[in-house]
Amino acid sequence: FSGADLADGSCAHPTIPGRVSPLLPASHVTMTKGTGLVHTAPAHGMEDYSVASHHQLPTDCLVDENGCFTEAAGTELKNKNVLEEGNEAVIKMLQAAGNLLKEEKYMHSYPYDWRTKKPIIIRASKQWFVNTADVKAAAQDVLKKVKVIPMSAVNRMLEMLDRRTFWCISRQRCWGVP
Repeated sequence: FSGADLADGSCAHPTIPGRVSPLLPASHVTMTKGTGLVHTAPAHGMEDYSVASHHQLPTDCLVDENGCFTEAAGTELKNKNVLEEGNEAVIKMLQAAGNLLKEEKYMHSYPYDWRTKKPIIIRASKQWFVNTADVKAAAQDVLKKVKVIPMSAVNRMLEMLDRRTFWCISRQRCWGVP
């Protein structure tokens, strides 16, 4: 049967009793990029987020900033590192539920951190978008008080601030300045 035959269907979640997951079409899912059927993790990638947004699905993030499962993932997974003991725990849960059809090693194409050379888990985090008019003048005034070497960098930053239409205020990463 074709994938279209599965549209609007649903399946039981393999590890969370009583949870039903919808079967949804997505243009990024093809036979050449996998099996044609994949899970959707809306909080862990742009393509999945787009599908979830289109179908009004929640974007629950079950991974904390340390790469460990949160309590929302269940007591068996809580505080386990996703890429380490978390993988083994999920396999054991699938086996115990009789939902593991096949297990084999697979090299996932995670993005890697350029400094640590370790895989990065993409995860949603809370951010606030503000209108630039509320922030721009204050940011420019503060920037003028910062000692910057070379001074020409200040002008570039002031010009960049002037072109911004929206700001995303986030504490995810420390950014360097000139």
